Amino acid sequence: MNTLNRFFLAILVLVVPPVNIVAQNHPLNVGAAKVDITPKVNPNYPPSGRFDHEKMNIRAIVLDNKETRACLVGADLADIPTPVWQKAAPEIAKILNCPIENIIMSSTHSHSSCPAGPPPPKFNDIDVDKTAAAMIKATSMAKGRLRPAQVCFGEGSANLNVNRDAISKVTRLWTQDVNLNGPSDKTLAVILFKDLEGKPIAGYMNYAMHANNAYLSGITTADFPGAACCYIESVFGSDMVMVFTQAASGDQNPLYHRPALDMLLSKSGKRITGFASEREAAEYPLRKGIIPHGKLDAKVGDRLERYIEALGIILAEEAIRVMSDMTDWQKDITLWGTQKVIKVPGRTRVKDGGREGIPSEYIDGDSIDIRLGCLGIGNIAISTIDHEIYTQYGINLKSKSPVNNTMFVTLANGRGKAGYIITDADYAKYTFQVLGNKIQPGQGETRIMNGLLEQLNDLYKNHR
Repeated sequence: MNTLNRFFLAILVLVVPPVNIVAQNHPLNVGAAKVDITPKVNPNYPPSGRFDHEKMNIRAIVLDNKETRACLVGADLADIPTPVWQKAAPEIAKILNCPIENIIMSSTHSHSSCPAGPPPPKFNDIDVDKTAAAMIKATSMAKGRLRPAQVCFGEGSANLNVNRDAISKVTRLWTQDVNLNGPSDKTLAVILFKDLEGKPIAGYMNYAMHANNAYLSGITTADFPGAACCYIESVFGSDMVMVFTQAASGDQNPLYHRPALDMLLSKSGKRITGFASEREAAEYPLRKGIIPHGKLDAKVGDRLERYIEALGIILAEEAIRVMSDMTDWQKDITLWGTQKVIKVPGRTRVKDGGREGIPSEYIDGDSIDIRLGCLGIGNIAISTIDHEIYTQYGINLKSKSPVNNTMFVTLANGRGKAGYIITDADYAKYTFQVLGNKIQPGQGETRIMNGLLEQLNDLYKNHR
């Protein structure tokens, strides 16, 4: 190469900017379906037949942008046990020809989706094979309904939840009760998929509140998430599918718990005053088998189910209000997913002071695996974790995320073994969530937050 050519080459290198590799947008197609997984009816404890939330469903939303696919699966169950994830996810990935990282499989965390009747079985005792088969079936059905679509993200607010880590007014020890001053995220986030004519295909909603209204009742119900989803589906027609997901709800209960309290008192044969009081005092004897499960008074049971229906309708109407005001629609999108398992130092309880109120003693234990994930749908990010996690994590994650439209889905892609994931500051509380936590103090929060934000930053910089 002569001197003149070298000169012009040097100039070219200086003036031509580097080329950034950016993700390519492609036309979005969406399909959705649901499969009934309601447990067999116990003839001695038949459902009323009056409420849609007495039915359990697995719902699936399949996304396709001609380059890859993704799947959002929601189940009216207490958990997605890791064996279910391990069995269903590879099959779904094969059906869709997509990476497993593009699959989010989560539960509504209903504590009463189990078969009816006392004594209640373990509320998270799930048939792995049947559940995985239903998820695979729902996904296959949704894939067969793919059609051109558009997507939008929106947020609203619902004052239905409350922090539940509180000091008992009776014992002055830590317990579960209404704590109006504790952290509580009221955000209701919604992703809506419509066809190109504007007809809703599917929705994906996210709110932080335990679905434990009917726990120990002996009633089979999908609780308020099922009521909300069924209500929205009835408004827009039978083809529309709405999936409910739990946000960071580890320390969040329904604000109003009196209908559940009356149910517990009725089953215990105790007098119902009509006033609200601490739920734990009524729940503990039934939960531990100290008091036998009596027959639930029909009127008390009806009030509880009507309350569950009302909760679902209020949440659903807020979701519909949010969906009605959406404007930033995307027809051409990127799809990108990532998942990873991080390890945190664990602890083992060696001296049990009781369920709550009294500190326990621990020694160093085996490390704990925590699965983190992120799915990008155009300008929307869905972060995931396979545990129940305290609400402050969700508040912090959304405030620090580089993606404006960020949703945090918990109890997703298996069920981890750390118990409730709490913040570093929460170790001073002697609630049952804190005492049962298996992560060493000071070893979880930073690792988890950094892992989630690393995924979000990767999405923001390289895959939108």
